[in-house]
Amino acid sequence: MRVIFGIPRGIGWHPITHMVRLLARLLDAELLEVSVTRGVVRRRQLFAVTPRRRGGGTCIVIAAEPRHLLLLLNHDYLFRGHATVAGWVIDSFWTDRIPRAFLSRGHFDRLFVTDRELVEVWQAETGVRTSWLPWGSDALSLGSERAERPIDLQRLGRQPPAWDDDGATRIACERLGLRFAGRPPVRHEASDNQRVVMKSLSEAKFALAFSNAVSGADYTHPTREYLTARWTDAISSGATVAGVAPRVAAAKDLLRSGTTLELDNTDLESGLERIAEAVAAWSPEHAAANHRFALERLDWRWRFHDLATALGVQSPRLDAEIEVLRAARPLG
Repeated sequence: MRVIFGIPRGIGWHPITHMVRLLARLLDAELLEVSVTRGVVRRRQLFAVTPRRRGGGTCIVIAAEPRHLLLLLNHDYLFRGHATVAGWVIDSFWTDRIPRAFLSRGHFDRLFVTDRELVEVWQAETGVRTSWLPWGSDALSLGSERAERPIDLQRLGRQPPAWDDDGATRIACERLGLRFAGRPPVRHEASDNQRVVMKSLSEAKFALAFSNAVSGADYTHPTREYLTARWTDAISSGATVAGVAPRVAAAKDLLRSGTTLELDNTDLESGLERIAEAVAAWSPEHAAANHRFALERLDWRWRFHDLATALGVQSPRLDAEIEVLRAARPLG
């Protein structure tokens, strides 16, 4: 068993890097972390027409974006191959970046994408059987149902212009008697950073996050909305996500009532008034319910279980942690 992952630049990818290392551990797989610079990926395109060589074992390529599927083309694969090859594309909404010529050569047996609306698009474009495998969170190891939460509102990631200045947001919160926390401290090692972020979220009643439809950046898709770790990690940590959720199938399936506080717009003053009302009605049971829901629906181990089942892979270590999750599920 081998897992190949191209580590992208930027702290925004730390949740996925943490997930990949967790996957490799639970599947007892060799983890190969490689560069994803454009030059490296471009050179691998030269081998895209190489016929597939069948070998032994299973290989899973975790691709931050579609072009990273080319990272399969390493020396071991070219000379020995694998019996089963699967790709899991995280930013699968970049359908214009699908390496069609490469994928049409039969190098992959299965593909998994995080956008349910695009499953049929990927399958039609590549000819490879494609399934939905959405975002998750390490709820079991890093999540929290902590009752004492001294922070009312925790900023998380990019924000609309009205909410982007932490100093201005803090002043506006103080006027309403709200305790605000700005950007969590950054750690350059992925798992360390993930622990810091989850700890910050575990101290907050609400976490602030907005869909790219109302809070875009040069690295977000201009038209397609999507769910990310900001929602799943916040809920896993017991916090409720305040903001504007993406209008996608994943949000409908993975964000139940009570895990989010939907704001009408991106206006700071009216948004904080709504949050202040929610804070006044908040109780520790909200955090416990969010965490239990994450254990039941959002933990990465459920995604790994679906992936392993689809590929016919067995792992006693994963099975054992799945049993722990099942035991932690709320009754009824």
